[in-house]
Amino acid sequence: MPQNPANILRVLITGASSGLGAALAKAYAEHYGAQLQLVLCGRNEAALQTLSAELSVRYQAACDIYCVDVRAATQMQAMADDVLNRLGTPHIVIGNAGVSRGTLTEFAEDIPAFQAVFETNVMGLVHTFQPFIPSMKTAAANGQPAQLVGIASVAGIRGLPGSGAYSASKAAAITYLESLRVEMQSHGIRVTTIAPGYIRTPMTDINTYPMPFLMDADVFAQKALRAIAAKKRFTIIPWQMGIVARLMRLIPAGLWDWAMKKTPHKARLPDHR
Repeated sequence: MPQNPANILRVLITGASSGLGAALAKAYAEHYGAQLQLVLCGRNEAALQTLSAELSVRYQAACDIYCVDVRAATQMQAMADDVLNRLGTPHIVIGNAGVSRGTLTEFAEDIPAFQAVFETNVMGLVHTFQPFIPSMKTAAANGQPAQLVGIASVAGIRGLPGSGAYSASKAAAITYLESLRVEMQSHGIRVTTIAPGYIRTPMTDINTYPMPFLMDADVFAQKALRAIAAKKRFTIIPWQMGIVARLMRLIPAGLWDWAMKKTPHKARLPDHR
């Protein structure tokens, strides 16, 4: 049976190999130190091992790593079973794993990219959350904290040229998380949606166009931790992009089409996580 000290916060993060996931892990370790049990999931085992060693030595945070692909439901179920058996129910599960790739529907060779983006950015959330919900229901019923966090994107607010797969997947993620939030409220499980703007990560490093309000990943992570702790339903980081997003929603379709006509497209390159 797992040992569950009352003062230990258990946090699981997918996509922790780099980018926002690694930044979130560091922010939690810095804030909670030895009172933290981290579960770091990703595809790059070497990067996970390096991050785990750093956080264990620097902040005395306990870390477990799992080399898994969120697109594979069986892998995620096996990971969850092991976590539940050894460590207990996580208090916070953060579905962060995501990919971004420039896509154009006119090219048949981009169809696999569309599939990979949707499988990661949408089904990856489902595969991450589903195995933990039964035990989180029990935990919440017993007065324990239980929270699911999904990392979406401002790109899901309106369709961006050259980013059909990414924009559509993040729009789907936002709507999915809203549905999940309503479903979970009667069980005491909180659901938080975080929509980042432009954050400096390997995913955005390939962009050749201007990125307004570009924010460092470590700054984003600190703000995200505060939003999660406050159990916000939906938040956009940075706040300036929240204003832009509200304006984006109000722009008529014809004006949006005109404004986007000459907007640079995201490069059609291999996926980045």
